[in-house]
Amino acid sequence: MTAHRFGDMDPEAFRREAHRLADWIADYLANSSRYPVLARVAPGEIRSQLPSEAPVSGETFDDIFRDFEKIILPGITHWNHPGFFAYFAITGSGPGILAEFLSAALNQQAMLWRTSPSATELEEVTLGWLRRLIHLPDGFEGVIYDTASISTLHALAAARERAVPHVRHRGLWAAGEQRNARTLDRLPFVVYGSDQTHSSIDKAVILLGLGHESLRRIPCDADFRMRVDALRSAIAEDRAAGLTPMAVVATVGSTSTTSVDPIREIAAVCAEHNIWLHVDAAYAGVAAMCHGYEHLLEGAATADSLVVNPHKWLFTPFDASVLYCRHLDLLRSAFSLVPEYLKTTDPSAVRNLMDTGIQLGRRFRALKLWMVMRHFGAEGLRDRIAEHMRLARLFASWVDDSETFERLAPVPFSVVCFRATGPVDAIQIDVDALNERILESVNRSGEIFLSHTRLHGKYAIRLAIGNLHTTEQHVRRAWNLITAGLSEASRLH
Repeated sequence: MTAHRFGDMDPEAFRREAHRLADWIADYLANSSRYPVLARVAPGEIRSQLPSEAPVSGETFDDIFRDFEKIILPGITHWNHPGFFAYFAITGSGPGILAEFLSAALNQQAMLWRTSPSATELEEVTLGWLRRLIHLPDGFEGVIYDTASISTLHALAAARERAVPHVRHRGLWAAGEQRNARTLDRLPFVVYGSDQTHSSIDKAVILLGLGHESLRRIPCDADFRMRVDALRSAIAEDRAAGLTPMAVVATVGSTSTTSVDPIREIAAVCAEHNIWLHVDAAYAGVAAMCHGYEHLLEGAATADSLVVNPHKWLFTPFDASVLYCRHLDLLRSAFSLVPEYLKTTDPSAVRNLMDTGIQLGRRFRALKLWMVMRHFGAEGLRDRIAEHMRLARLFASWVDDSETFERLAPVPFSVVCFRATGPVDAIQIDVDALNERILESVNRSGEIFLSHTRLHGKYAIRLAIGNLHTTEQHVRRAWNLITAGLSEASRLH
């Protein structure tokens, strides 16, 4: 049957092309390593192959898919490649991909309970499962956003709501009433994070109108953990200057090194001074479900909010970030706005997701997390995360046993920070430049993709393991390419 000329794709054509795509995706997931992990195109190369205007008449799916394979695919960096070791390696797993397919077909807009009862209630149930798996108390209510940047922005908005009760109506001018008639050249609130805190905190304080100067970076110890004594001193100093400490952001799995701040001690300081504590556990929070890591988030039980990203290390396709909060009423107070066209006669107890943030529209993100958790089960998830940590420790042992490499940070989870120190017979060498050349060399290979950071001023190569398809063979191949890269870079020096 042919679709009406004003209708959608013909149902039989959709069925045929959906089967073709399913076969293509299955082959891709099974053989993603046949592609170079890092895209090998020059800036503008994709754009130059595409027309500057949309087609006047519709085109066949054959033509569209041909251009996908010929033009688009060469410009893809393959995050699902088993040799992807950059940033935080992730996997869009099979059940999660299937859930995205269903989610797109259902096309839910879960702003209100009535616009999607299943999306609303499945989110509540699924986040309850995850909360219990990572051993958070039931007092934490959860909501799904897109990324940790947005989750943290909302957490700090709730902290601002508590610190400046009239901010919603009168803006940050309301903060002036809390200055006790003292004249300050800036807003009086301070947000604290370590010198390893993610840059999304910077953006959040800027966007919330607090000003970048309101973010105070606290120094870390030798293991890149926030120093509690320095935090205490900073709070005392700011109070003496007439400032109001508003929030502390502590990290479980920092971006550069995956370090873990002393959450219990930081929580005690926050409780003593009535400061909002937000825990950024976007990467490592899920490790709390693993045997031997059950107490990872124990100190966070009294935190005000915590973020964990299933799209980072729980095999859920991007994007899915979970904010847990013990004061979601404050978040609703900050953002709830119900114009006449969104008012319903549903019972007051129903949960409307539009009330929990800046977005009105809400995707059906819970479906993919629910399917991933059901497919793998708790033990399956634990086993896979534990295996990634084992592989990281194995790689770290090769670094530690080497005469020409050194590890630059502890390895609490599945990320290793290291660098080459130079050939054994080197007399004088620019170590940073050497490691940059090693990184460029191994990334050119197409077999692996690594990223870098700086630690104590030193250029560090990062290897992050988090892909379902990564095995010990891939990690060993990475080590061989890195050691070969050292030899090549040394010859070029």
